[in-house]
Amino acid sequence: MMMFDPMYLLFAAPGLLLSLWASYQVKSAFDKYSQVGTSSGYTGAEAARHLLDDAGLRSVAIVETDGYLSDHYDPINRQLALSHNVYYGRSVASIGVATHEAGHALQHAHGYVPLWFRSALVPVANIGSSMGYIVMAVGLFLHPWVVILGAALFSLVLLFQVVTLPVEFDASSRAKHLVVEAGIIRPEERFGMDRVLNAAALTYVAAAVSSLMVLAYYLFRAGVFGGSSDDR
Repeated sequence: MMMFDPMYLLFAAPGLLLSLWASYQVKSAFDKYSQVGTSSGYTGAEAARHLLDDAGLRSVAIVETDGYLSDHYDPINRQLALSHNVYYGRSVASIGVATHEAGHALQHAHGYVPLWFRSALVPVANIGSSMGYIVMAVGLFLHPWVVILGAALFSLVLLFQVVTLPVEFDASSRAKHLVVEAGIIRPEERFGMDRVLNAAALTYVAAAVSSLMVLAYYLFRAGVFGGSSDDR
């Protein structure tokens, strides 16, 4: 029977705490700035539509989707899926999230390389996510090289998360600039939008840190960093 290793908690704690803090920051910022309207009166969907149309992307659809902050851009079907509060909301927060997703559509249209690379990594990252952790865990009881094989698979997840960072930061940067340029949000109103998008970006940083620390734990236990698979 596998026993819990306290060393795992030592490695996992930083990523876990950062993830919890990031999630709190996102919810707190979105809830706060969902109460702050804008002088333009745009809904999130209207703001995103404005940016897309200005860029000549009238063929990109905007649809409503279920869930809380489940907003995303679907590059295959070329559509923005916005959650109810974002789609209909007339707040700084709703416009921020909606135009961030429009930023991904702009990336797609302009051939933004990191977005293409991230999309290409999805199949192998899914394999790494489903198999890497299991192979690393089993490898601790078999042989260090099995752990290293699992780590190689799991590294695909980390690579995907690292590539995601510039994709998300760039989409937010585009949105922050374009909403002011288009008159959707005044410069003095953008502070709340920045708070929401910066908090959301932190969740992607937290995910990468969590994966990195899990990977470091198993490599440490395999002896790669001076630890030992027998040192439990």
